[in-house]
Amino acid sequence: MALARPASPAPAPARLIAWLRIVAALVFAMVVVGGITRLTESGLSITEWKPITGAIPPLTEAQWLAEFAKYQQIPEYQQINHGMDLAAFKFIFFWEYIHRLLGRVIGLAFALPLAWFWWKRQIPAGYGPRLVALLFLGGLQGAVGWWMVTSGLVLRTDVSHFRLATHLLVALFIIAGLLWTAFDLKSQAHGAKPARLTGFGLVVALILLVQLLFGAFTAGLDAGYVSSTWPLMNDHVFPEGVTWLGSALATIGNDPFLIHFIHRWWAWVVVIALVMLARKAKQAGERRAAVAIHATVGLQVLLGIATVVTGMNFWLAVLHQAVGALVVASTTWGLHVIGRRAG
Repeated sequence: MALARPASPAPAPARLIAWLRIVAALVFAMVVVGGITRLTESGLSITEWKPITGAIPPLTEAQWLAEFAKYQQIPEYQQINHGMDLAAFKFIFFWEYIHRLLGRVIGLAFALPLAWFWWKRQIPAGYGPRLVALLFLGGLQGAVGWWMVTSGLVLRTDVSHFRLATHLLVALFIIAGLLWTAFDLKSQAHGAKPARLTGFGLVVALILLVQLLFGAFTAGLDAGYVSSTWPLMNDHVFPEGVTWLGSALATIGNDPFLIHFIHRWWAWVVVIALVMLARKAKQAGERRAAVAIHATVGLQVLLGIATVVTGMNFWLAVLHQAVGALVVASTTWGLHVIGRRAG
C-alpha cells in the first residue's frame, strides 16, 4: 500500500530557519576543525576517499598499522615525517577523521530534514530549487576536499594552495547561502520579498572575497611565517624576499612574501568596505547587523596582528580562521539587510 503525502502544503518557516541555522553552525564548526587540521599538518593522513565505509575509523592494531603503511608511501612522510611513530600518526589521523566525519554529519543534517520538509510540503514556493542547489553544493564540497587531498599524495609534500583556497571558499559560500536563505524566510514571514544583492553589496562581497582568497593562500603556503613584525614586514613596508616567478599573476598567486603583504594590507580595504556596509545596515533599521559587522571585523584585525607577532601561535591562528567565518556571516547579514524589499 502506497503512503499518501499530506493533502495540502503547510510551509513551516520557523522550523526551516532553525534547521538552516543549525546546519550553518555545523559548517562553521567544520571550518574551525579544518583550520586545526591544516595547522597540525593532518590533512594527508588519510590517503583514501571512502564516503561510506570511511565513517568507521581503524579499530584494531592491525587496521591502524595498515593505515599507517599507506601514509608511509606518500612524499609527506618520506620527506618530512620519516621516523614518525604510530602514536604521532594517530594524532594527525584523528583531526582529519573528525574533519571528514563532520562533513558526513553535515550531509545527513541537511539531506534528511530537506527530504522530510519536502515530503510534508512545508517548503514555501520558490525555495525548493535553492535548497536543492545548496545540497548539491555540499556534495560538491566533499569532492573538492578529496580533489585537494589528491594534490599532496604523489609529487608534493603538501596540498595545492589553490585547491585549499577553493575548498575553504566553497565552505564559506555555503555558510553565506544557508544564512541568506534563512534571512529570506524570516523576511517573507513578515510579508517581504526575498532580498537581492545590490550593486554596493556586490562590491563589498568582492572586496571580502579577495581577502578570503589571499588568507587561504597565506595558509596554504605557510606565508604567515615569513614575517613576525607589524606593521612593517621585517623592517620594510614592502618585504624583501619577493621572487619574480615569470609573470605578475604567477608571482601574486605563488610568492609567500607578496601574498602575506597583500593579505596584510588589503585587510584595511575590507575594514573600510565593511564599516560602510555597517552604516548602511544601521540606516536601514538593523542596528544589530551593524554591531555584528563592527565586532567581527574588529576582532579579526586584532587576531590577524596577534597571530603574526606571536609567530603564528596555534590557537590564535585557529581563532583567526574561525572569526573569518563569522565575518562572512555578519557580512551576509548586512548585505541582506540593505537588499531587502517590501512585499
